Amino acid sequence: MSTLPTPRTQVGRAALAAVIADPGRALVALDYDGTLAPIVDRPEDAVAHPRAASALRAIASAGTRVAIVTGRPAGEAVRLGGLADVPGLVVLGHYGLDRWSEGQVVAPEPHPGVAAARRAVADMVADGPAGLALEDKGHSVALHSRRAADPSGVLTALRPRVEQLARETGLVVTPGRHVLELRPPDTDKGTALRALVAELRTTSVVFVGDDVGDLAAVRALREMDVSRLVVCSDSVESPSELREQADLVVPGPPGVVSFLESLAQVLDS
Repeated sequence: MSTLPTPRTQVGRAALAAVIADPGRALVALDYDGTLAPIVDRPEDAVAHPRAASALRAIASAGTRVAIVTGRPAGEAVRLGGLADVPGLVVLGHYGLDRWSEGQVVAPEPHPGVAAARRAVADMVADGPAGLALEDKGHSVALHSRRAADPSGVLTALRPRVEQLARETGLVVTPGRHVLELRPPDTDKGTALRALVAELRTTSVVFVGDDVGDLAAVRALREMDVSRLVVCSDSVESPSELREQADLVVPGPPGVVSFLESLAQVLDS
């Protein structure tokens, strides 16, 4: 039996104790990319860690609610993660714009500005340096530079054009690791997580993330009346702000899965 790591903060230790004491009123919510799956050059290749699904099934089987909160389409995260048989799983995709549960996806119509943004970003990719890529998420559009010779420099140069495009289309720009995403306003992981906690009436929350987009969920948790444990899935690309605010830091998806497995063992004991 592996040892459950001890959070470095009193807030985190208290939240972990609350989850263990009352798993039926707890929620384990996780990002997908960089948390359950490694960061890869092509988003469509981001398959979850081989033990991720079984670890989540074990936690859910102990009576704890499990959710994925991701910028990806919800159904895509379920497919890539092999998560369809995790009991009671809720996946909030597109930062909460669409939702997968019990094998069904519920989603609104895309924001009217997304189509124009898609065409414009496609032109940026066609006219730009090698290595740029468009990711069409349906409800949002992302410009990736990870495969470019100078990923950060390329995005810095293109960011004014992307921000102007956002103003023209009524979208907002969300930066990430070697990516600029254009998505509808007033959608973020904090809003999505806040609504889910209210819906499920959970009293303790474990949130696991790895990137800038996860900071909104951390901020929301601090404003909610719940016990909270923030776990950073750490890598050389993780933002220092998330690492510093986390109650527990683990080494990437393998560390996340080990933490989940250890938690499941404690809940089942």
